[in-house]
Amino acid sequence: MKNTILTEVEALQLLSSEQAFFYNILPKEIKNNTLIIYSEVDNTELKKELEVILGRNIEFEIIDNEILKKSINSKYRKAVRNHEKILSYSDDFLTNIIQEAKEIGSSDIHFEAFENLNRVRFRIDGKLIERHIILKSEYPKIVNRLKIMSGLDISEKRLPQDGRINFKNGNDVFDIRVSSLPTLYGEKLVLRILSKDLLSFKLESLGFNEKELNIYQKAVHKPNGIVLISGPTGSGKTTTLYATLQLLNKPNTNILTVEDPIEYTLEGINQVQLKESIGLDFASTLRTFLRQDPDIIMVGEIRDPDTANMAIRASLTGHLVLSTIHTNSAWGTISRLIDMNIPPFLIASTLNVSVAQRLVRKLCNTCKKEVIKNDTDLHLANKLLNNHTHYKAVGCTQCYHTGYKGRKAIYEIIPITQELVSAISTKEQDIHTYLKKHNIATLQNNAIHLVKEGVTSLKEIYPLLI
Repeated sequence: MKNTILTEVEALQLLSSEQAFFYNILPKEIKNNTLIIYSEVDNTELKKELEVILGRNIEFEIIDNEILKKSINSKYRKAVRNHEKILSYSDDFLTNIIQEAKEIGSSDIHFEAFENLNRVRFRIDGKLIERHIILKSEYPKIVNRLKIMSGLDISEKRLPQDGRINFKNGNDVFDIRVSSLPTLYGEKLVLRILSKDLLSFKLESLGFNEKELNIYQKAVHKPNGIVLISGPTGSGKTTTLYATLQLLNKPNTNILTVEDPIEYTLEGINQVQLKESIGLDFASTLRTFLRQDPDIIMVGEIRDPDTANMAIRASLTGHLVLSTIHTNSAWGTISRLIDMNIPPFLIASTLNVSVAQRLVRKLCNTCKKEVIKNDTDLHLANKLLNNHTHYKAVGCTQCYHTGYKGRKAIYEIIPITQELVSAISTKEQDIHTYLKKHNIATLQNNAIHLVKEGVTSLKEIYPLLI
């Protein structure tokens, strides 16, 4: 028997969003070739009309109209354009899926293969949502078509591959990064939509408060030194880096970047794609960069001691180095460098600023609701917020009943002062007293502030509190 969720998605795919909203109906499931549909009324004429349109036997299951409308909005998303194409297994199938994902703000499209069927999921505001079911017989054609579009080898099905699509559809032009992975029941493909909208982002719009922005801008305008941004995958580090590069990109400045992969192409900046299979890694590329008369160097990620040492060397010879590193906090970045056997005195003399960041979903302003006294989170709220008013996600048509709309970055920024240099040089591990003394907000502090301001919910920031 098929999984219930997959059966529901398969039923949902039989109707376009236009049909669901027009007829005020929602497919529930398929039983014995009969499509069970939620409806407000048992209308015989509507039943006959749908049977002709869909070519299936129809049965209505009556539910409350308010619940029905809420469910339709949560399962279907209205297209931004006036006309929404109905998805079908035609030459336009992939174009329609990509266009749909772009219009509703998805960052990634997942094509996944399983034993009995295949599915398509979209990542929206950091969460995966199942959108389509693909027939087993059609899946190989779709995979091959995507591989051809992205310049991958369609005969190679045993090894992972990476490619790129320059997608054009009407006035829409953007890049898509494609990654293929062999799995038990076929190849899984992930398409990362690289929206040109990101290139218009300014540092001021990312989430820095005024104090943090001043500290960060002073650090990146220094002629030499290292600026490190930390955080897990999907925390917005790339967006911050590209916004910084655009700020620093001037006609009299030579900027070199080494990335894995290059996500966005920037006019006036020399970008290098990492190719470790032929020995072109971060450390070796950095060595070559130093002979290219650079002013600013951006390294995609500091992964190992060799890269860290080369970054230190580049900063000591008069260059500004921007990079990312995987740690949980801004102070954790300094500890990580010490663990990589970088001498503390070198860290103290080269590091301009250490930044940690995360992304949190913003509450929908249309439907967010103030938390009442008997809320289950009351004890935690009182402890963290000192009885301050806060809100929770509800869900409405504006946010497609997720309760959230868009995301915002929060930062933890530690400027490297003389006092901190002494703490680093002596391998001081407890930094909390210093942060409190200098009124430096941690990720947790900024997250709680957003809850108090009604920007996000306590539930959304909970991972930062544990």
